[in-house]
Amino acid sequence: MTLLIQRFKSYFSGVFICLALIACAGDALQSGVDPFAPTIFKEGMTAMPLNPPNKTTLQPFYVSRATIFKFAVDTNSNLIGADGVTRYIVVMTNPSGDNQAQYEGIRCDSFQWRLYGNFENGLWKENPLAAWRDISSQIPNRYQAALAQGAFCNMTTQEKNIQNILRNLNPNSFTGSIAPPPL
Repeated sequence: MTLLIQRFKSYFSGVFICLALIACAGDALQSGVDPFAPTIFKEGMTAMPLNPPNKTTLQPFYVSRATIFKFAVDTNSNLIGADGVTRYIVVMTNPSGDNQAQYEGIRCDSFQWRLYGNFENGLWKENPLAAWRDISSQIPNRYQAALAQGAFCNMTTQEKNIQNILRNLNPNSFTGSIAPPPL
């Protein structure tokens, strides 16, 4: 009986040592991969839209009391990128009624935006100087901040569900900025 117990002890000791060695082989400090190290952002390829903004799918949203412009997002243009960038077409209307359409992207993790191009003379023109810029919440035309805070982001995380984005863009539930009280 003691011989049998001794063999079981030897067997289990051997299994335990093997498992311990396997566990050490996957140790992040041993493999050189630190799971807590910051990741480096690598943006995916961005193609310009093929179509102009669709007037039937423009969703207006409130930005601030200080702005004199009106803003709307083409809800058909919203793209939730695997690279963490939400891309969209925004249409800005000035007080005289002239429109400008831009194709942009927002990064929630760094609270930044990028202008990919403009819609001019019936064509999309790529912005050769496109760079990531910080989103400002302290300017009158703070529409990127309103979109990030109200629809595209959950704090510093990208909203991955297009239905949630569309629901958040609804003027009755939009929280990107506090609408003025009714007069």
